Amino acid sequence: MPTDTASGRTRTEEFKLEGGKVLDKIKELIHQGNIRRIILKNEEGKTLIEIPLTLGLVGAALLPIFAAVGALAAVLTRMVIVVEKTEEP
Repeated sequence: MPTDTASGRTRTEEFKLEGGKVLDKIKELIHQGNIRRIILKNEEGKTLIEIPLTLGLVGAALLPIFAAVGALAAVLTRMVIVVEKTEEP
């Protein structure tokens, strides 16, 4: 659902994925570059982890995020990824 913020419009998207595909999808989303936040939820909708992303977050800074997502994906069979994107005005 789109909302307006001081820095432009924000919209969210949801992806329901099997555990093994979550990490690949997270990497793909981060490389898109217009992501403000990624929220991982279980099938019941409970938030497991929120990952705020900043413009300067690259390379080695992403390793702990990938490790946390990989650990969650190994335990859970299905997860919901909620992506908050910023669109320029």
